[in-house]
Amino acid sequence: MAAPLIAVPDDFPSVFEGSAAHEKCKTLGETRVVTARGADEEAELIKRIGRANVAINIRAHAHFTDAVFAACPALKMVSIWGTGVDNFDLTAAGRRGLTICNTPGINAFAVAEHVIALMLAVGRRIPRLDREMREGKWPREQLVQCLGKTLGVFGTGKIGTRVIELGRALGMTVLAFSARGDAARVGSLGAKAASKEEILREADFISLNLRLAPETRGFLSRRDLALVKKSAILVNAGRGALVEREALIDALSTGKLAAAGLDVFHEEPLKADDPLLAMPNVVLSPHNAGQTPEVVRDGLLAAVRNVENYLAGRPTDVVVAPVR
Repeated sequence: MAAPLIAVPDDFPSVFEGSAAHEKCKTLGETRVVTARGADEEAELIKRIGRANVAINIRAHAHFTDAVFAACPALKMVSIWGTGVDNFDLTAAGRRGLTICNTPGINAFAVAEHVIALMLAVGRRIPRLDREMREGKWPREQLVQCLGKTLGVFGTGKIGTRVIELGRALGMTVLAFSARGDAARVGSLGAKAASKEEILREADFISLNLRLAPETRGFLSRRDLALVKKSAILVNAGRGALVEREALIDALSTGKLAAAGLDVFHEEPLKADDPLLAMPNVVLSPHNAGQTPEVVRDGLLAAVRNVENYLAGRPTDVVVAPVR
């Protein structure tokens, strides 16, 4: 096979250009990187991919639809930096003969640490206490401790597994929901396998670590949020769409849910008038739970390694293979 043309159409904000992964990629074939905003527009994404044989997907705002695949017939492989595939029409990709790969697990420890950080920041009210002290106040309110509390974890992949480990280290009882129903594995992690309803009713902290898929979109509905303790704290570092947006806003604003720590949102970045920005019982971070120098370096290199392995005829971390 002749040296391939490799497109990186969505490196905004830029992490790939000039990296060790970029240098490695250039040894595999001609590599074209676009660092400007605009990959969220379908026509622009098509233009940027062009005649490329391989694409490396950096950002989830670039949507690889059937129309994109149809307009880019030379494209045969896409390597995703990260694990999320909700911006891909996977069925269309397989039907059109593409191979889609991702880089699972590389950010697991960083994201899990961020989940615990959000739990502590919300429960200990650290952002608000810091702000009030800078205003000359000396707040002395009651805080929430983790020791002795119940942590409910939805999702037992690499991130969820690490959240379970860290929760247990804090002295928490952990209930876990496995999408595969693997109670034996949950037990091996030192957690108790529980149903969705059991976790919602019993947990003091709830962590969402599920992958977004058609069956998990709106996983927590208005009816589900009505089951939680009024003192419960929700942490979402998975995907915003795992929770029904209006139901979440209503629960937080009416006291049906005590507080939340959110790293992911239905629309990113948040608009200036988003009601979440005005809620004192919410701690926010800009979908950067996995953004550490180590994760960025290793994840980008893994994405390029998937390209290298595909070109060598031995694809790795395959999410979708061509439908024969």
